[in-house]
Amino acid sequence: MQSLSSPWIIRQARPGEYATLGKLLVSAYAGLRGMPTPEQQPDYYAMLADVAARAARPALAVFVAADGAGELLGSIDFIDDMTRYGSGGTAATVTDAAGVRLLAVNDVYRGKGVGKALTRFCIERARNAGKARLLLHTTKVMQAAWAMYEGLGFVRFPEIDFRQGNLDVFGFRLDLAGASGPTS
Repeated sequence: MQSLSSPWIIRQARPGEYATLGKLLVSAYAGLRGMPTPEQQPDYYAMLADVAARAARPALAVFVAADGAGELLGSIDFIDDMTRYGSGGTAATVTDAAGVRLLAVNDVYRGKGVGKALTRFCIERARNAGKARLLLHTTKVMQAAWAMYEGLGFVRFPEIDFRQGNLDVFGFRLDLAGASGPTS
């Protein structure tokens, strides 16, 4: 569990929260202008909604930011073994790396630092695990996330790009070895 002098804590998701988290993820992704709809990509949205299935996977942990009353503000999946990354492309072949997927923040809390705190939490988790890099994917429709990742020091990693239906998905990496990480 982690609190970085913020009004929320970051901790592993609890089974009783999975359904609520699934709804948060579906709402966040379906609400992005330009993102394929649940009708266009039903399997993708079913995967987003099924937090329990992802949390049960080896090497994957679902983390949440929650306020003092227990309200879920956002979530992120952390994968400590890239062979279990679970997306398209070649990311699963990258060695000595951890990954993050499916960052989502409740609409009410967007722009308040929740997504950045969840991402920083995973950066530290990967660094503490001795990983050389942290990988992720995003899309052009996720402009706020794209800018945040670049602000945290992630750089494009086109070797792991792929297409999901009609959507281009872009790879990023943050090299962790010897890096203290950005402070902003």
